[in-house]
Amino acid sequence: MKEIVAILRVDAMNRTKAALVQAGVSSFFARRVLGRGKGRVDFRVVTGAEEGREEAIAHLKDDGPMLLPKRLVHLVVPDAKVERAVHAIIEANRTGHPGDGRIFVLPVAETIRIRTGERAEAALQED
Repeated sequence: MKEIVAILRVDAMNRTKAALVQAGVSSFFARRVLGRGKGRVDFRVVTGAEEGREEAIAHLKDDGPMLLPKRLVHLVVPDAKVERAVHAIIEANRTGHPGDGRIFVLPVAETIRIRTGERAEAALQED
């Protein structure tokens, strides 16, 4: 079993949910987070500044690194579904621009369904 953790653009969540369901993975959770990658400026902020939006202009004047809204998605899948889930996330989120996100795949030592006591991959089966 593996845990897949993905940091994604906010506007890609609906595409991501649909892609994961189509890949056979409908159980996951997501959180709102703030973060940044290597780049200092998000292209949407630059566009907003060019359009004269004052909040975007203020962000560009900020000397510190800008934290942007992102979504942090967690899912645990059997080993057989890892590549399918990762591929679905990539296809739903790849724009070719900086900020498309990151995916981390981590080992899971044990999974237990509290309601039934099922363990391992049996605990991951969707009812």
